[in-house]
Amino acid sequence: SRLAGPDDQHYLGTDDLGRDVLARMIHGARVSLTVGLLATLIAVVVGSFFGAIAGYYGGAADWIVSRTIEVVLCFPFLFLVLGIVALFKPSMSTLMIALGLTSWTSEARYVRSEFLRIREAEFAQAARASGARDGRIIFRHLLPNALAPVIVSASFGVAAAILTESALSFLG
Repeated sequence: SRLAGPDDQHYLGTDDLGRDVLARMIHGARVSLTVGLLATLIAVVVGSFFGAIAGYYGGAADWIVSRTIEVVLCFPFLFLVLGIVALFKPSMSTLMIALGLTSWTSEARYVRSEFLRIREAEFAQAARASGARDGRIIFRHLLPNALAPVIVSASFGVAAAILTESALSFLG
């Protein structure tokens, strides 16, 4: 038997065939981490864009984005992702895009709320007074200051995407 406990060369030991358990865990985790990280990246980009537009402009833009968020949240998350993956060719990229496009709502709400808080701050007024266009104010001045809660939410989003991916792989 090649089964061995942890030592200096194999930190988690070896299995019954003599293979390093830590190396096998790292190799097995790369698919789940890739899905989780890329799906969360898509969600953060889409959510930050829509949240920034809604929070900066307000009015009709805010109303449209808020209603779109409510419509997406009305559907059960797992069924929505399963439907998107079944509608298109089932693959890793389809799964990542489906997870990202269905989980952007929380990031959008965080960015929107931060934009509502900081859009009238002194640095934003100074940028407007200096003649900066809306795009520069949004992406250069306001968005970097609004990303703190989004980063925290994204760390939980990676775990949620991995759990959803494992649930979908269990379903086939």
